[in-house]
Amino acid sequence: MIEFLKRSYPFNDDLKRNAQVIFFISISIFMFLLLFQPLEISTLAGKEKIYLIIGLGVITFLSLSINLLVLPSLWPDIFLHREWKIWKEILWDLWILFTIAFGYFLMYKTMGIIEFSFSMIVQMILIAIIPLTALIIFNHNRLLRLHLRTANDLNKQLKNSKEVEDKLVHFDSDYQKDKLSLKPRLLLLIRSADNYIEIFWRNGNDIKSQLIRSTMLKAGELLQDYNYFFKCHRSFLVNINYIDRVDGNSQGYKLYFDKLGFEVPVSKNAIKELKSRIKFL
Repeated sequence: MIEFLKRSYPFNDDLKRNAQVIFFISISIFMFLLLFQPLEISTLAGKEKIYLIIGLGVITFLSLSINLLVLPSLWPDIFLHREWKIWKEILWDLWILFTIAFGYFLMYKTMGIIEFSFSMIVQMILIAIIPLTALIIFNHNRLLRLHLRTANDLNKQLKNSKEVEDKLVHFDSDYQKDKLSLKPRLLLLIRSADNYIEIFWRNGNDIKSQLIRSTMLKAGELLQDYNYFFKCHRSFLVNINYIDRVDGNSQGYKLYFDKLGFEVPVSKNAIKELKSRIKFL
């Protein structure tokens, strides 16, 4: 039970949406009181009845406005979205219930219209539960829509990512016979070699390579949608997922790849980005 109460529960800090909900709930309470006339409202004379109904509607509006708009604006650190817990939400809902019911009580005492009884107090609490229930339902539906929309967006991104990964990248050459098509995730690196580029890729447990008459610029454009490719040097474009280790000496940094018989230099301008890329692998 204690662990359940300690679970995170996102605080509804959307002030604009809260203002709309407060207005809707206040009007609904006013219409409810006008139509059903609980709390012995029906026993009152015409003017007193209207004044009391309007007063109770205003109290509902003021209580919700203070609790949902004013207090979170004055003390935002208390209502941090990421630190809100279930036990805090329960206490907060009880506080809102108390302020509404107590406001109703003060309204009756101020007007001095009706003598209070236990049943009257129970009725007030039950009436005060109506806007609180509406708030809880609204927040539940808001979170449900938000999470469903986020889940759908993530699923679309995953689907698009898988579709992109399954596509072949076609390296065209000035010579027809030198063309090469590969899945990007298999590429280790591309090395510039005069008027050619040399492409290295994994073929099972082996590494293969092929020279193609093309440029690093064209290769970079083909692979720009894949964020794991990094141009560490003007002559090298590498797949950071295959970096085996990084060595540093007085001349700078070198990258090493498993089963590759040469080292890959890192230019000074690329060192900062390299650190950032490896950090988030």
